[in-house]
Amino acid sequence: MYCNQCEQTFRQTACVSSPGVCGKDADVQSLQETLLYGLKGMAAYAHHARRMGKFDEQVSSFIEEALFATMTNVNFDVETLLELCLKCGEMNLRVMELLDEGHVESFGKPAPIKVREGTQAGPGILVSGHDLVDLWNLLEQVKGTDIKVYTHGEMLPAHMYAKFQQHPNLAGHYGGAWQNQKKEFAAFPGPVVVTTNCVLIPPDSYKGRLFTMRATAVPGGQRLDEDFSAVIEEARRCEPCEEHIVGESTVGFHRTVLLDRAQTIVDAVKAGQISHFFVIGGCDGAEKGRNYFSDYAQATPKDSFILTLGCGKFRIRDHDYGEHLGLPRLMDMGQCNDAYGAIAVAVALAKAFNCGVNDLPLTLVISWFEQKAVAVFLTLLSLGVKGITLGPNPPAFVTPNVFAILQERYDLRLTGGDAEGDLKRAMGA
Repeated sequence: MYCNQCEQTFRQTACVSSPGVCGKDADVQSLQETLLYGLKGMAAYAHHARRMGKFDEQVSSFIEEALFATMTNVNFDVETLLELCLKCGEMNLRVMELLDEGHVESFGKPAPIKVREGTQAGPGILVSGHDLVDLWNLLEQVKGTDIKVYTHGEMLPAHMYAKFQQHPNLAGHYGGAWQNQKKEFAAFPGPVVVTTNCVLIPPDSYKGRLFTMRATAVPGGQRLDEDFSAVIEEARRCEPCEEHIVGESTVGFHRTVLLDRAQTIVDAVKAGQISHFFVIGGCDGAEKGRNYFSDYAQATPKDSFILTLGCGKFRIRDHDYGEHLGLPRLMDMGQCNDAYGAIAVAVALAKAFNCGVNDLPLTLVISWFEQKAVAVFLTLLSLGVKGITLGPNPPAFVTPNVFAILQERYDLRLTGGDAEGDLKRAMGA
């Protein structure tokens, strides 16, 4: 941030001027950065929704107002900035609702499905990122050919929608989370298309066959808009994929799927057949400490359910959690873009039990990494959700004073080194 009075750039510290000259201290700076990151995450969701004709002018108006509030010498009040952060969360809920509607209307009713992982023999294209419109457009352009398209990373949930399930060229899923892409993209023989964020600067091993969409770009890559002919030509030039199926996974527990079974779930809780629900997922990273989430998930009781979404799912999905009441204990709800679904399910269950969300047998254990995670976090706070466990590290841009405010008002917790101990505390043991 730049201070007009001090004529210096500062970050995470108090302004070098006296408060009487500039008025901006570290806590104000912290909340302005929190608001900015939340707006960036919300803008990403809004961009996806607008591509499917879904938008709300109230959201656009708020973005203008909130950005104005982050300018130098406009707002020095901690409470007002916190209020704007919560308003950002409220607006983000609306954006995620629009995105959810757009996905269902554009691609059909979601349903659980087993997805083959690995490759089949023949030419192939790998698609990563988040944008389902790009994936659909590519599939339509290769339709009628022998080119197979594979999802990567957070494109995996595309398989749950009816239109994608019916498309003959969507062959399965390949690879894991975004932080493994340098190894996985190098091993994939065909072209790779990255539709949105979570792309890494490519090494020479696959730089020449990496394509990105619109604003997404890397040095040495090739940018596209709507025409995938260059990708299709590259798929023909590259070595074909080999037959190498490594397994299968079940995805597709979209909010509509769970809400269709809401009464069964409510009855099971009342009968004492379900001890707890856990939402474990979020925005994953590569640093140490992320094994906390896999340790936590594996320690959950066998009569509980784990809802997961975001790339954080790849941290916990390889373990066999078994089934309970005829359902898999680990239920994949989708991308980070599908966070609205988890909120909608929680709100519906609270209504069915005639209680607040905070009174449900529900614990949220959220991995933290980038701007979309900030937007979703602010949405949860705007709904008054308390007791969220966040980690593995506290947000670097949140000062101790601001974090203390959030802890006091929302019982915000950080992941510790003892996942099983944290789990027992969440269960009231």
